Amino acid sequence: MIRIGILGEIGSGKSYVANNFGYPVFNADQEVSKLYKKDKKIFKKLNKKLPHQIFSFPINKKEITKAILINNVNLKKIITVVHLEIRKALKLFLKKNRNKKIVILDIPLLLENKINNKNDILIFVESKKIEIEKRLRKRPNFNSKLINRFKKIQLPSAYKKRRSNFIINNNYKKKTVKNSIKKILNEIL
Repeated sequence: MIRIGILGEIGSGKSYVANNFGYPVFNADQEVSKLYKKDKKIFKKLNKKLPHQIFSFPINKKEITKAILINNVNLKKIITVVHLEIRKALKLFLKKNRNKKIVILDIPLLLENKINNKNDILIFVESKKIEIEKRLRKRPNFNSKLINRFKKIQLPSAYKKRRSNFIINNNYKKKTVKNSIKKILNEIL
């Protein structure tokens, strides 16, 4: 099984690129959302660590946002709780898809949390800063302070780009992305 890790800045279109490969995608953001909505154990753990911020189940994203914006320590507490469950979900995903030729890992903190393997193929999704800004502002829960908090815990884009085997320039046009993916698949298969 070939594991492809998708890297890039927040809002660069990592999930869009991941979904255009046509192979099973592990989307960590979706998994976190599921945990917040359905996992009472996660709620209890977060409530125990942050009793003044996390107090309703299903977990309200506004509570999470508020907790993160209060200080950096809260973000680290949330990550330590959620991260374990994401690793378990990833293990299940890999087990379920073990017979697939390729799987795509759409995990925002793939390198930061050392979730990648040495043999993973890393693809950096690059987009123009102006385009990223426009896209982020369109998000229903856009919060520049929150985005900046997340950026601070991420490795620099230049480092991720250097570590990557391939770079896809995402100009948000399906044809360009599809052609880039096709070239990469031709090279690795």
